Amino acid sequence: MQTVTVAGGNLYSLALQYLGDATQWNRFAQLNNLIDPMLVGLVTLQIPSVDPTAGGGIFVPNSSSS
Repeated sequence: MQTVTVAGGNLYSLALQYLGDATQWNRFAQLNNLIDPMLVGLVTLQIPSVDPTAGGGIFVPNSSSS
């Protein structure tokens, strides 16, 4: 799996750069067990595979339907 190391920034710009769609930032978050799209410090992240059919959205960890 491909990785990238960044010094700060955000998942929106990484999703745009690597996936071509900033709204897919949640795929970065899920793959790397993150909640906050803002990155602080030096961070190495796994890059999800490009999936043009994947939609963007809001990542809600451990959500359940009640």
